[in-house]
Amino acid sequence: MRFQTTILPLLPSLVAAIRPPNVNGMNLAWFDAFEGSAGSSPNTDVWNVADAISTNNEVQAYTHSNSNLQISGGGTVQFVPRKTSAGKWTSGRIETKQSWTPQPGKVMMISANILVGNNAVVNKQGVWPAFWMLGDAVRHGTQWPQCGEIDIFEQVNGIATGHGTLHCGSNQGGPCHETTGRSGTIAMPLEGFHTWSVKIDLTNGDWRAQTISFQMDGNTYSTVSGADINDAPVWSTLAHSPMYMILNVAIGGDWPGPPNAATLDGYGAMMEVQWAAVYTS
Repeated sequence: MRFQTTILPLLPSLVAAIRPPNVNGMNLAWFDAFEGSAGSSPNTDVWNVADAISTNNEVQAYTHSNSNLQISGGGTVQFVPRKTSAGKWTSGRIETKQSWTPQPGKVMMISANILVGNNAVVNKQGVWPAFWMLGDAVRHGTQWPQCGEIDIFEQVNGIATGHGTLHCGSNQGGPCHETTGRSGTIAMPLEGFHTWSVKIDLTNGDWRAQTISFQMDGNTYSTVSGADINDAPVWSTLAHSPMYMILNVAIGGDWPGPPNAATLDGYGAMMEVQWAAVYTS
């Protein structure tokens, strides 16, 4: 793959707050289970609430309003796109203040348990939920995609396909096939929570044999190796460098295309996240 304060009717809680599950051979290094009172903001000691971003020709404005971004009161955070009477779209986006760096000889896995809204596909044109990591270097002046980006979960237009994508190197072509990125896909269920993960495996000392794997519900569906990238400095931006976590729902943009007259807003277009976690071996 930057304010208003309206109080909204709250969606009934779907689940109680729970910790991320144990994963065999991994330690839970960090997590957020999104506990808090209904209508409150995510923990601002942990997350930056983004509100002034303009990328990819997206049409939404990100806000701090709990009409777009709220703790549900049931152990989740909800990203809810809204359309004003004037046809303007708003939504929510959060980014971790912390970043994480894969360690030599270790495995790092970043995961989140995600539910997408239940609007029909015909009513989701332009809706783009995403869970992703961006190279911390971008916060220090490095341009995209040289900073590195790992898109752990994306869905566009309500289609039952999950995407895992790497962005890297030059902004046209290059080892990550820009501007589209180097992507794998999987058929995804449209109901219920599902766990989306990326696993960065540095257990092999040879960078060419190291891997980045994308998973849904613990099942690997796409793997890219250092040899596939075939460029050691570029591989380092993806697998050896600090990255921070982002959760958002965009509207429109170059990939999904703009919303249309049938696109509906509200909870049926939302992304709901039960927990986000970082595991290390």
